[in-house]
Parts: sequence; structure tokens; C-alpha cells
Amino acid sequence: MKHPLLHAVLEARTRKRPLVLVTELGSGRQWLQIEGEPASGLDPGVSEAARDALRRDRSETVELAGAGYFLHVMSPPLRLFVVGAVHIAQALVPMASLLGYAVTVIDPRRAFVTGERFPGVTVVTDWPDEALDAAGLDARSAVVTLTHDPKLDDPALRVALDSPAFYIGSLGSRRTHARRIERLAGAGFAPETLARVHAPVGIDIGAVTAAEIAASIVAELTAGFRKR
Repeated sequence: MKHPLLHAVLEARTRKRPLVLVTELGSGRQWLQIEGEPASGLDPGVSEAARDALRRDRSETVELAGAGYFLHVMSPPLRLFVVGAVHIAQALVPMASLLGYAVTVIDPRRAFVTGERFPGVTVVTDWPDEALDAAGLDARSAVVTLTHDPKLDDPALRVALDSPAFYIGSLGSRRTHARRIERLAGAGFAPETLARVHAPVGIDIGAVTAAEIAASIVAELTAGFRKR
């Protein structure tokens, strides 16, 4: 990789911008396709294939325009922010970690956030809205609120709804969620924005235990990313 290209890759990764390094297999020539930016000098068909690889988050080899190309996808890690260090979170965190998510548990109630309950996990004891603001949610971020406490969940949801996060989920019954929607609508959020909140969180598998609920959340989270 030539120095200017390497510099561009490092700069994009510093900015947490997903990109594809396109290599023409026959000649070794290389181009960059950075998410949301045009790729200078790249065949339009190859550029579209690179954008598709970005959407699917998957590297591959393609045959286009009479040549072979390797599309090397380089994306920042997916991030999951779990608001509420509750029993469901204890099951959800390892499941999401297995899927490659960088998980952060947020809960200002320090008694809940202990190393014994969440070993090896990033934990934050700031108020959820402050923690999410500091994290800088992007299109590879997901937020799940689990506390059942409007003082904690609502501020987190407000930050998430103002962000490009690809998934937002919130624990609670349909009645609880209806009241939540009323509060958020009163804060100025439009119906189409509020529709981004998946609630009750998780796909309907008849989940009862904390582990089953966590499994339903992970399934919906995966669908939200893959089908976005």
C-alpha cells in the first residue's frame, strides 16, 4: 500500500469512518471507498460493489468490468450501550460480545455496576444521557435501555433518537411504552422518530427468563443491523 493511501486509511479509521480497500488483483492497483464519499478513479460498477460490501459489512472478491477485485472492508467495531446494570444485562452483555460488539454498561447506581457482575466489560457510572453524549453515537451504535426508570431511560432515549444509531430498544410492557412515547412526544419528538424505538425490546419468542429476553434482544439487534 502506497504511503498516501495508507495515510488516508489511518485518517478514516481515526474518524471512525467505515471504508473498503479495493485491490485490482491483476495489477495490484488500489483505491479507497470511504462511506459517504466518492472514490476517485474507481470504476462506477466496482464502486457500487464496494458500497454494497460496506452495507453488508463483509469482505469479498468480485469479478467486474473484466477484472477481479478484492474488497477489503475495514469498519469500526459495532458498539452496544446497555443502560441499566440489571439481570437481563448480565445475560445480554456476553451474548453481544460473542457477536463482536464492543459493549458498554451504563448505570449511575454504583451498587449495580460491579466487576463481579460485569467482568471485563466497560462500565460507566455517569448519567446515561451524559455517557451517551460523550460516546458520540454513530451509525454502528445501538442503545438498549433496561432500567424501567424514566429518570434513566428517557434521557438515554432522547440522546439515541437524536443520533444515527442503527438500533434503539427499550424494555417494558406495551402500556409502559405507551406512556414513554407520550413523554418523548411531549419533548418534541415526531411520531416517525419515535417509531425507531423497538419496544417491548426483542423479537417475540415468548421469552420469560433473563437469558431468553437477552437472546430475543440479540436477535432483533442482529436483524436491525443486517437489514438496515
